[in-house]
Amino acid sequence: MPRSLWKGAISFGLITIPVKLYGATEEKDISFKQVHPADGGKIKYKRVCEKCGEEVPYAEIGKGYEAPDGRMAVLSKEDLDTLPLSSAKSVDVVQFVDEDEIDPTYFEKTYVVEAEGPGAKPYVLLRDALVKTGKSAVVKVALRSRESLALVRPSGKVLLMHTMLWPDEVRDNDFAAPDGDIKASDAEVAMAEMFITQMEGTFNPGDFSDSYREALDAVVQAKLSGVAVEEKAEQPSSGGGEVVDLVAALKASVEAAKAKRAAAAGQGTDDKDDEKKKAAS
Repeated sequence: MPRSLWKGAISFGLITIPVKLYGATEEKDISFKQVHPADGGKIKYKRVCEKCGEEVPYAEIGKGYEAPDGRMAVLSKEDLDTLPLSSAKSVDVVQFVDEDEIDPTYFEKTYVVEAEGPGAKPYVLLRDALVKTGKSAVVKVALRSRESLALVRPSGKVLLMHTMLWPDEVRDNDFAAPDGDIKASDAEVAMAEMFITQMEGTFNPGDFSDSYREALDAVVQAKLSGVAVEEKAEQPSSGGGEVVDLVAALKASVEAAKAKRAAAAGQGTDDKDDEKKKAAS
């Protein structure tokens, strides 16, 4: 079981729900050390003050804000402790909304909310009420000395909390919009719809894997074992040239998708036949 990252309470009207938060995700990337290739020694860094040249222990490093004109405002622990974080140990519900009202761009990190002690009954009450109304709760919460907006929503038997960015932290993305004079023809859209139909399915996360991480792990294990790394065949380039005939390209894509789906269906049939043969034997 993971270690809880935060303890506090959800304020649901006059009801208080003691809770713990746990990270809902974990990164699986392979982490590297910076090393000297000649002998494999790890590279170490010293924290040195640019003014006096002295090495500063981590425990003595403070926080400073540098103004555009170069002035430095050094903040002490006391300065930070006096900041008015009313939600320091509470999750205050400020609004109930439909989940699809919120652009996923705002979502930052996901936490699992666990009821603590006497909070189990009101936890279930809030969870079931959200399910019944089809709503999610917009809340304010302070995590790691930073106040955030967040969304609390039901997921199966638990509540999840998604911390969110503030509006001024989300960039205006209109700059990336194609020129308004560019239009897709009805034939192109119809063929694109056909391709989408061929590729549609039910999302199952277990169907996907990180092929880059798997290949990287194989290289690392080969290096550790002193075995020569097996060279992989070079993948054909998808090409970056301009597609002149979009309809023809999409038609070819549809045919390829059909063939892929048929092959997958055939593989599924073969697997079932193998299972039947094993059962019969």
